[in-house]
Amino acid sequence: MSYFSYKNKKIYYEEAGEGKPLLLLHGNTACGKMFTPILPLFMAGCHVIVPDFLGCGQSDRCEKWPSDLWYEWSRQISALCEYKGFEKVNIIGSSGGAIAAINMALDNPEMVNAVVADSFEGLNASPEVTEQIRMGRKFAKQNEEFCAMLKMMHGEDWESVVDADTEAVVAHAKTIGLFFHKPIEDLKVKLLLTGSAEDEMFPKGHYEKLFADICCRTCMAKSHIFEHGGHPAMMSNMEEFVALCDEFFAETNNTD
Repeated sequence: MSYFSYKNKKIYYEEAGEGKPLLLLHGNTACGKMFTPILPLFMAGCHVIVPDFLGCGQSDRCEKWPSDLWYEWSRQISALCEYKGFEKVNIIGSSGGAIAAINMALDNPEMVNAVVADSFEGLNASPEVTEQIRMGRKFAKQNEEFCAMLKMMHGEDWESVVDADTEAVVAHAKTIGLFFHKPIEDLKVKLLLTGSAEDEMFPKGHYEKLFADICCRTCMAKSHIFEHGGHPAMMSNMEEFVALCDEFFAETNNTD
């Protein structure tokens, strides 16, 4: 079991495979275990690193989660890269992990080769989506399958993890709103945006509008929308997603 120290707390991470470093960043209410089904598909040609953000999975718990959660997550990832001595890593982020990945690229472009940002909300928080998340989690905690999955990820205190996450999401929407500390126009690394047209978390056409907006703002971005699949798209289109990422990272490596 591997840990590194961050602000006097321990962050857990796992490593597998050999090759260029690839970070897989989990989303909200999840941990690195969410990538278990897709991990073998990446291991063949990559040194895959899968952390649990503070408060999640096997990492130390926090008394209170920061409202600027996804920026804080990006600081944890930059600290992990410094600890491991990584340079020019590839990053794949899922949902909230995608927001953290883009923040990392905006703040530390010298550390990042390229980013794949899958199934995330947007450039700023939507009050409607935030309320949907809050209510959805409230009702989901009454679902035995959902509870069992979260217990598997976080342990016996899974409910406090979900509640702390939800409080941070709501606080962010009320007090901050913007997901990124720098304009997306400042991006200096290649970015692939992915999502599913059938994603149940967002209104129909969400990714078409969001991705078109981002691609208009920066020439560093391009997008791919899967016709089918749920949230996140990467886990419901695994083989196609991995092939897409392999091609994208190969293209970005060739431009180094």
